Amino acid sequence: MSKPSDQLFLESAIKLFRYYKKLGEGAMAQLSDHEVLIKPNQASNSIALIVHHLSGNMLSRWTDFLTSDGEKPWRDREAEFEAAYPDKATMMVAWEKGWSCLLGALESLKPEDLSKVIYIRNEGQAVLEAIQRQLAHYPMHVGQIIYQAKALKGAAFTSLSIPKGGTTEFNNAKFSEEKGIRHFTDRL
Repeated sequence: MSKPSDQLFLESAIKLFRYYKKLGEGAMAQLSDHEVLIKPNQASNSIALIVHHLSGNMLSRWTDFLTSDGEKPWRDREAEFEAAYPDKATMMVAWEKGWSCLLGALESLKPEDLSKVIYIRNEGQAVLEAIQRQLAHYPMHVGQIIYQAKALKGAAFTSLSIPKGGTTEFNNAKFSEEKGIRHFTDRL
């Protein structure tokens, strides 16, 4: 039996995933074809490789989400960290494909699905746990994308949140608004 809070969780999770998708896109929009391929060092991944991994993970985890193991036999995780895209446009197609798969799967869920058990690498977990697991995983990689984009662009990077030195102005504007319940995801 589902509770109203289950529906709120699903709605919140979808909003959060959309928020992190938007942040990643905001960072990558500021970069050239060449910049998305730059690896900070040999032990690190380029933004294109991070996107390759995210897309591969999303397609594997969220395709047939409730009915098949989240680690699909066709996924080549190792290649996600080796084979980059030839250009930014191709990378963005893969980005969109992964996010569309994820969001489509989430939007099809019903509150009562949250307690169902799904499998990832033959390990059972509740749907709720699987969603939370990816709410930790994907934003971590989006943070890597943003960090690298900021490092590549330097002062030319356009802030995706409150710009450095803009806290007072932002807070003054917020505190001049009428009180109400707002969530950072309402900005989406």
